[in-house]
Amino acid sequence: MEQINIIARMRSDFATKFGIPRQSGLVEELRSTIVFEPEYRNADALRGIEGFSHLWIIWQFSEAVRSDWSPTVRPPRLGGNTRMGVFATRSPFRPNNLGLSCVKLLGVEETEEFGTVLHVGGADLMDRTPIFDIKPYIPYADCHPEAAGGFTDTAGKFLLQVVFPEELLAILPAEKRQAALSVLSHDPRPSYQRKPDRVYGLTFAGFDIRFTVKEDVLTVEAVEHI
Repeated sequence: MEQINIIARMRSDFATKFGIPRQSGLVEELRSTIVFEPEYRNADALRGIEGFSHLWIIWQFSEAVRSDWSPTVRPPRLGGNTRMGVFATRSPFRPNNLGLSCVKLLGVEETEEFGTVLHVGGADLMDRTPIFDIKPYIPYADCHPEAAGGFTDTAGKFLLQVVFPEELLAILPAEKRQAALSVLSHDPRPSYQRKPDRVYGLTFAGFDIRFTVKEDVLTVEAVEHI
């Protein structure tokens, strides 16, 4: 098998995998930048990309690399208690730990330090995630409004009500506040950690956001700059 090369890395507000949306596009307010590796910083490779509104990103679950694999996994959307076939899910624990995300292309920028970079919205990738390929999203071939979503069709039922005190929300940069609210509403907790008396910590955009969850209400308790 030929080697797969890392062509770029994602620059995002998530320093750890905790709290990253479980699918791309769930939090449209998220802003990230794709920075190409030095050997792939060729503007010609991106010629015409500005004509597309969305892109497919093929990347590596770099924090989930392991030598073995399991034919079944426990999807978070099923509470972490029901097993489904790994190929019927988007679990990171796969034979080849490859991820697939659709992101919105917000802009193409020429920079002095990194060459041409891509600014994207709605990405579900951790900071520094390796990217193997980028392909344009083509509506006539990739969009299927009639498609069935299996057990994921109930995803909207998992949203939490977020109580974020104004004095704490004001600590975050203005351009990061809505994204933080949306990330929290999608319940960052692992499916196996649902204790009402536990204080959870989310690292986002250089801040440590501490919160508790009781029933369907998430309450932010503290925000500190890291």
